[in-house]
Amino acid sequence: MDGKPLILDGGLGTELEVNGLQIDGDPLWSARMLHTDPKAIKDVHYRFLQSGSDVITTATYQASIKGFVKYLGLGPEEAQQLIMSGVQLAKEAVSDFMSQDKVSEDRRQPLIAGSVGPYGAFLHDRSEYTGAYEEKMTVEEFKDWHRPQIQCLVKAGVDLVAIETIPCIKEAEALVEVLKEFPGTKAWLSFSCKDSHNISSGKTFSEAVQVACRSSQLVAVGVNCCSPDLVKPLLESAMSHKKADLSWVVYPNNEEGWDPETGGRTEKWTSFAKLSLDWKEQGALWIGGCCFVGPADITELKHVLHV
Repeated sequence: MDGKPLILDGGLGTELEVNGLQIDGDPLWSARMLHTDPKAIKDVHYRFLQSGSDVITTATYQASIKGFVKYLGLGPEEAQQLIMSGVQLAKEAVSDFMSQDKVSEDRRQPLIAGSVGPYGAFLHDRSEYTGAYEEKMTVEEFKDWHRPQIQCLVKAGVDLVAIETIPCIKEAEALVEVLKEFPGTKAWLSFSCKDSHNISSGKTFSEAVQVACRSSQLVAVGVNCCSPDLVKPLLESAMSHKKADLSWVVYPNNEEGWDPETGGRTEKWTSFAKLSLDWKEQGALWIGGCCFVGPADITELKHVLHV
């Protein structure tokens, strides 16, 4: 880290849809494409790299051993290999991109973040935006759920793990504990939030940040898959609770946004790139986009931030 923000990528799933693939409504989301159309995933990774992304995120947000067994009919070992293939596709995209003659000498070596979504993503009932399942699960059950996916991503060689869209404190606590089982692994922890002060389950974002501060393996804590208008007040609400050596990571939705109740688009229209200067001023060093953020938006973000 040189003090300049690292530019993340955008919404892989929604970008696949822009290119004509059916993602919305699928219980495996973009993870199905690991099985049915891996080239499409690699192509999206490549486009984000062309747009200036310093970090690309694997298509494993909704990937799990049980999910692949249930919805693809794979055996457990095949499911593990399919999760690992998401990392390989990202590596191939990075290798292909960096081998070009036109890549500038000062281009950062892109990082690969292994995406880990919440348990609610597997349930496929949009509960990752409510955390309604929290009371039914123990910390140990959460750990048992997330461990196999993280193990696959680490084994496949990710640079760090992107723990994303977590709606509840208990699941965050479990994930921080599981990370200890992989002591050489770094990660960020990002929450889904329902308003300017609270994560989706109703607990305050400041409480969530305090959970992150217990881990020496996290490089950043923050928010994703929310309205860009919420980012600044959320960071402000928890600023006094964040450790100095822990960065912010922010990657909200863009433009028409994401409606968690319907799974569709809202009418709101906001350019997240124009708001990113505030996030940078607040100390965000990992900045990108989530749903409906495409390569052109990342190019704009990079331009606005002058990185």
